[in-house]
Amino acid sequence: MNVRLPETSSIPERLASLRNAMAREGVAACLVPSADPHLSEYLPGRWQGRQWLSGFTGSAGTLVVTADFAGLWTDSRYWEQANAQLAGTGVQLMKMTGGQQTAPHVEWLAQHVARGGTVGVDGAVLGVAAARALSEALRVRGVQLRTDVDLIEAIWPQRPSLPEAVVFEHAAPHASVARADKLAQIRRAMADIGAQWHFVSTLDDLAWLLNLRGADVSYNPVFVAHALIGVDHVSLFVADGKVPQALTDALARDGIRVEPYAKAADALAALPAGSTLLIDPRRVTYGLLQSVPSTVKVVEAVNPSTFLKSCKTAAEAAHVRDTMEQDGAALAEFFAWFESALGRETITELTIDERLTAARARRPGFVSLSFATIAGFNANGAMPHYRATEESHSVIEGNGLLLIDSGAQYVSGTTDITRVVPIGTPSDAQRRDFTTVLKGMIALSRAQFPRGIRSPMLDAIARAPIWEAGADYGHGTGHGVGYFLNVHEGPQVISHYAPAEPWTAMEEGMITSNEPGLYRPGKWGVRIENLVLNVPAGKTEFGDFLKFETLTLCPIDTRCLDLSLLRDDERAWLNAYHETVRTRLSPHVSGDAKAWLELRTQAI
Repeated sequence: MNVRLPETSSIPERLASLRNAMAREGVAACLVPSADPHLSEYLPGRWQGRQWLSGFTGSAGTLVVTADFAGLWTDSRYWEQANAQLAGTGVQLMKMTGGQQTAPHVEWLAQHVARGGTVGVDGAVLGVAAARALSEALRVRGVQLRTDVDLIEAIWPQRPSLPEAVVFEHAAPHASVARADKLAQIRRAMADIGAQWHFVSTLDDLAWLLNLRGADVSYNPVFVAHALIGVDHVSLFVADGKVPQALTDALARDGIRVEPYAKAADALAALPAGSTLLIDPRRVTYGLLQSVPSTVKVVEAVNPSTFLKSCKTAAEAAHVRDTMEQDGAALAEFFAWFESALGRETITELTIDERLTAARARRPGFVSLSFATIAGFNANGAMPHYRATEESHSVIEGNGLLLIDSGAQYVSGTTDITRVVPIGTPSDAQRRDFTTVLKGMIALSRAQFPRGIRSPMLDAIARAPIWEAGADYGHGTGHGVGYFLNVHEGPQVISHYAPAEPWTAMEEGMITSNEPGLYRPGKWGVRIENLVLNVPAGKTEFGDFLKFETLTLCPIDTRCLDLSLLRDDERAWLNAYHETVRTRLSPHVSGDAKAWLELRTQAI
């Protein structure tokens, strides 16, 4: 008999209840990934079981619970946060470091679960590739993997239901390619590999492909659904009531049938014998793949939509440029207020989030933030994914550095920017760190590279000036960014921690962040971030080359610089960037914001 806890239960009580459920099911270790049936980065409430069980609120982490151990694996971005949130819970922080070939929790399970034991995990939220790696590691140790049990469901009272936000159309002119044309592109890719069917679970792929958007996931304008694409029709599996009738009719005209969310597994089970199904093993769960009959041939490859949506069209790039002007104007208004209010009003890290969000909300086309604003003063800025709360935040006063990482969703694009500004008088050491990071950001901004180069290989360009200073940072330098979609998007990633696989190739039209950093725990942190667009750089006898067009428009605070560390060419880049920022933003601001813009874009 399952006994559910009161919603106000403590973390130790929740872990005890989970251990009781494990004992009833004969499970020696329970694995709880940060995942949903769509393998999303940000999760709807229903699938935030790892957070509910551990108390750790970071977006990345894996929980393992045995009869006498509970451990939370996460990377260096979250170590300080996890240390604080796990204190007193009975959950131990297990630090992940870069460059590991095997997930460290997999190695731990293989080493610590006794031969003949069972590891339990909900297959509905475990990726196919992850399930295979885990199963093989356990098999050689004589340990069984069980994926047919959701132990959290048995103990979580008032577990959130499926999200209910209404799906809406992303319409022209911002959606510049019709969904019928996008489906035709997908079907051509299917035909190239001989597939009659393609199953897609990735929420941003579905939103892009069908020109639909939603509000089921915080900060990401997506909706919870699966799709099965055939040669002449599409089944869209989505919860009842989410797609209005007029939109259902419009989808039907494009050969798209709206069906109940729970029917996705049944549709896979009903695929005809001898047919071929295309899936992306990194983007589909093991539980759903188990529904596919053995008589169906499964072809594994990256979702074609992943490549197609990463390369923005010329029309989309133009909309993003307009979006950057609106976002930059909002930032100018915010910083003008901030500098005038500093020392006269009480400003906290929470105030920054409120005022910056309000400034963006006044701009045309604003929909929401694109992630939770990070405003970290001094030591808090040393935590790359710091989040101020009502219970724990800093007042902005004294001397030091304030790091602000923020972004927004507009119907015409997605933004993500980090700036560091001085509070009072920054120290010489803080200026050196700021300048060192800026040198890395400028180096990557100016890079020219062969079309098709694997994006992780570009990481060293940004790190070289930081390595030269005897420093480094524990996160990647760049991630892909969607078009009114997820702020984190693939397939490209600029990070030496990521494998340089063929599908990470840089192509024209990709938008990527450029955000090197330098962090001194307990003291301060620096990160400077712009978004950049891959554009043609010319063709030679050695092939096609690309370069970056900087999209983000906001001054980089020269008061934080140690000018003696900048070369003439670096100064020239910064002056040219500031001239562009001033020219592009001036028509959108007035009064104090315009005066601030003029001041902060003066040449050095």
